[in-house]
Parts: sequence; structure tokens; C-alpha cells
Amino acid sequence: MSDVREFRLVSWNVNGLRAVMKKDPSVEGIIRTFDADVFALQETKISFANLAEDAKAKDRVALDLPGYHQTWNCAEKKGYSGTAVFSKEEPLQVIRQIGCGVADDEGRVCALEFEKFWFVDVYTPNAQDGLKRIDVRLEWDEAYRDFLSGLALQKPVITCGDFNVAHEEIDLKNPGPNRGNAGFSDEERESFTKLLDAGFTDTFRARHPDLAGAYSWWSYRFNARANNAGWRIDYFLVSDSIADKVTAASIYDEVFGSDHCPVGLSIEL
Repeated sequence: MSDVREFRLVSWNVNGLRAVMKKDPSVEGIIRTFDADVFALQETKISFANLAEDAKAKDRVALDLPGYHQTWNCAEKKGYSGTAVFSKEEPLQVIRQIGCGVADDEGRVCALEFEKFWFVDVYTPNAQDGLKRIDVRLEWDEAYRDFLSGLALQKPVITCGDFNVAHEEIDLKNPGPNRGNAGFSDEERESFTKLLDAGFTDTFRARHPDLAGAYSWWSYRFNARANNAGWRIDYFLVSDSIADKVTAASIYDEVFGSDHCPVGLSIEL
């Protein structure tokens, strides 16, 4: 195994890749500026047909990212969900399903094996208003927890993405009025606790245990971002065995283009 080096990793829910591609700076420009070893996206809303070489020109999606290997997972449903990972290192293997029948066709996972770690990008199902999809959400959470635990038997795991839950009261601006709502229900918060208890560390909270007002998502309504009335629902988790190797955990709230902002991790492995 090679000598220890620092890896810079970034994750961003773009809430529709096409829209972010058209903005200034474009998603390509933002990725190039970060110059991360791995850059993960969620909620791309791109179909495999859009990526095919024979797709119609007006429908084709092609990101100009020289030096990066592109890994995509798209939902069967058009314009929905989807994840992608751009890595400077070519993955040894890729897994796109976790064995969860209720959501495995929604393009929610890109798991890439590298020499020193598994990197898993996830877009967790939303429980939806009135917790209409809470059963699907909890079934997914259990399957995802088992999936990560299985990978961790092989080598350390780094997982990132939109987990669609604010874990503790410090992780959202208005915990009282939102208690019981999607993203801050007791069921979702307890499920996230179970994930951490399975051997994973919330890197941002470990590095910044008492930092309030640090959010990664803001509603488009009520001028929420300008007022910083947000939620921290985008995470980098790592296997407990490498938690002490983390050198930085960041939220890049100066980056616009989506209702989420990127989050980042630096780790020496």
C-alpha cells in the first residue's frame, strides 16, 4: 500500500443537474475550482438515455471534466433522483444497488471501491409531507445500514450525500415547529442514530460539536437562505476506525446554484 496522503472529497445535492449546468459558474466550473479527489452529486434528475452516445443532441448531457472518471446511477423514472461521482482515481469496482426493493430503481447509490477505502454517495428517500413515505424511508435506512456494514468488513467506508434528516436540534434553525415533520421526525432521527451506532462518525459534528447555524439546505420559500433558516441534512460519515484521520470537515455555504450547498471532507489515509 502506498504512503499516507490527504484526500479532498466534496458532496453536493444539485437538485437538477441541467439547471446547474446553465448557471454561472456552472457545475463544471465549480467542480474544477474545488479540484477535489472525489466530487459526488445527488438529485441529478438525469436518465441513462441522456448519457448514451446515441441520445438526441438536445437531450444529451455531457460534463467536460478532464482528469475525472465519471460514475452515474440514474432512476428508472425520468427526471427523478439520481447520483453521480467524479473521481480522479479509477474505481476498482462500482455498486449501484443495495438490495432494497422499495427504492433500488431510483438511482440512489454510487458505491466506488478504491485502494484504501469504499466511497459511497447516497441520496436518501424523503419521508414526504405527513410522513407518507416513512415506511419506505425506514426500510431503506435499514438496508443502507446493512450495506455499509458489509462494505466496512472489507475496508474503511466514507459515505456522503443528502441523508434527508437533521439529526439533532442544533442541526436546524427551528427544531420546535418542525418536530415530527419529514426530516426531523423521531423515527428518522432514531434511524440515523442507529447508523452512527453501527460504526460511523458524523465528521462535521465531531469536528464542530457546538457550532450552531451551520446548515446545508434552505427552503426556497420565506427567504430562508438569506435569513439562514436552514437544515444540516448533507453529511460525510466515516468508519469509526478512520475518524481520527479526518483533518477538516466543511460546509461551503458560499456556493450557490441549488437549494443545497456543497459539504466537504479532508482525510489522511
